[in-house]
Amino acid sequence: MNSTLIILAIAPALAFCGYVIHKDRFEKEPKWLIVLAFCFGIFSVFSAAVTSVLGGSFIVQNGNFINTAVFAFLVVALSEEFAKFFFLRYILYKRKEFNEPLDGIVYAVMIGMGFAAFENLLYVAQGGVSVAVMRMVTAIPAHAVFAVIMGYYVGLAKFDLTHRSELIRKGLLYPILLHGAYDFFLLQKSIPGLSVLAFIGLWFAGKHIVYILKQSSEHSSNNGGLQ
Repeated sequence: MNSTLIILAIAPALAFCGYVIHKDRFEKEPKWLIVLAFCFGIFSVFSAAVTSVLGGSFIVQNGNFINTAVFAFLVVALSEEFAKFFFLRYILYKRKEFNEPLDGIVYAVMIGMGFAAFENLLYVAQGGVSVAVMRMVTAIPAHAVFAVIMGYYVGLAKFDLTHRSELIRKGLLYPILLHGAYDFFLLQKSIPGLSVLAFIGLWFAGKHIVYILKQSSEHSSNNGGLQ
């Protein structure tokens, strides 16, 4: 794969990482931990791939409405989002550097974009420029949405003892549901034109995460970071 394809595959993910890091104006996360979180995202591709590969023949051979839903939600979305959630919740969450709610979004985005960048490389290596351009405006924004929502709730959970369990559950469940719905609308063939709902939903979700990032960044700035 030539350098142009590599840049097309990973640049959108790196750009969104930069955007989110810029939003973290106070108590910026250590660079080594940012890189580690990104690497966790790459590792999560392999763990999620095992389940997806096992379920791949299922959808190909039995591509009806119900089976497509099972594959989208319980095979792809569950395996991928849980793999990313595992590194966020059980490793980075426990770090002393995770000391304000916005950090949940920062680390979740690094993981999500690590996942998206490496996954992109795999697809682009097979499909070329057209696949790179298509995924630049579909897969990367989708993984960004899932990551921000996951990080938002996990970040809140760390500093809200009263509602911690509920927020943690939302941090995993909502990305799974959104990811599953997105993939389902794209994969199903039973109802022509239904795939457009994936892009409409992604557009509305994208507007919502811009609002979340703005509010989280302002909250961090107003408090000067939590000590």
